[in-house]
Amino acid sequence: MRWSGQELTAEAPSTLPGLARLNNLVRSVRTPDFAGITFHEVLAKSALNKIPGGGGPMPFGWTINPYRGCSHACVYCFARPTHSYLELDQGKDFDQEIIVKVNVAEVLRKELSRPSWGRHPVALGTNTDPYQRAEGRYSLMPGIIDALADTGTPFSILTKGSLMRRDLDHLAEAAKRVPVDLAMSIAVYDDELQQSVEPGTPTTKARLATVTAVREHGLDCAVFLMPILPYLTDTRAHLDEALRQAKEAGATSVLYTALHLKPGVKEWFYLWLSREHPELLPRYRSMYGRGTYAPAEYRKWLAARIKPLIRAHGLERGEEDPVTGGVRSSALGMLRDTEGERRVVSAGAGAGGGSAGTGEGPSSHGGAPDAESLVGASLLAAGLQPTLF
Repeated sequence: MRWSGQELTAEAPSTLPGLARLNNLVRSVRTPDFAGITFHEVLAKSALNKIPGGGGPMPFGWTINPYRGCSHACVYCFARPTHSYLELDQGKDFDQEIIVKVNVAEVLRKELSRPSWGRHPVALGTNTDPYQRAEGRYSLMPGIIDALADTGTPFSILTKGSLMRRDLDHLAEAAKRVPVDLAMSIAVYDDELQQSVEPGTPTTKARLATVTAVREHGLDCAVFLMPILPYLTDTRAHLDEALRQAKEAGATSVLYTALHLKPGVKEWFYLWLSREHPELLPRYRSMYGRGTYAPAEYRKWLAARIKPLIRAHGLERGEEDPVTGGVRSSALGMLRDTEGERRVVSAGAGAGGGSAGTGEGPSSHGGAPDAESLVGASLLAAGLQPTLF
């Protein structure tokens, strides 16, 4: 699985100073199969990330990031600023300098085996994509899936990677033991625009085929129509075609939100925009000049346009996890009984009780009740913005 003869030393000019100082860096590797990309193999000290929430019944969430940086190279990716912690830039370095946590599955299993672990839902794909191209070489996900399922830990995966099809048998087996929630991020349904703004990703057609494959394995699959790009993918024609194709592929729900541009991401996106659509740059500067999010008026306009289309195509509007930003875990609609088993609960159910729920999911754990009744108004009103992956 490793590539002998293609290792870079820590002293090599191409090895960046921040990485050279890491005491857990195993080596840096290049391979002809991934032209222009350097993989920096590290030994992870921890696998689980605790994400602060808004208090109430779900005060935090848990995520796993097997990789840092992402060869999908989406120009709008919100995670770009995370690369600066090792003196890597938020532009090309994020796309081409990939941190690989080669021991992440082993570390995760140890963390999940601790008596203190509460088997909370864990999200993957909320920062960088676990099924980016590197996963085809390192195969970290099967071990992660096993560790989660073996310890009774529910999990969700949000990805742009059609490579998830490799693990669908694995995921279907895991779903017999724990709640498993899957989602594909498919934001752009214009092939030329998609390859321009997401140059390292599988095609829209390949991702839609992955949605169909997930459904054929008996699992639900949400489609994240995120981000919607103002003046580029927000036309009625584009949204209508996007929802038609998602429905045809078998999507069980759809989630949407407008583009947001954090500092660092904004500058990189503007470079792309000035090159590919310079006529739109003044409009974007006007929309995002004072902040990260699209103006409230635009978001209201977008909702009025897309909600009737969602209904017209017979799709359900999915629920996003308000803490991690990934697909909402169906396990959040469950409480444990006296034997430690998860049971579906409805609004008003006591901590030791449950109800029949609203439907059976792929792992026979039942459908998720209304988010507000479970998460609580305090969390939903906390002002948390959706993650755009």
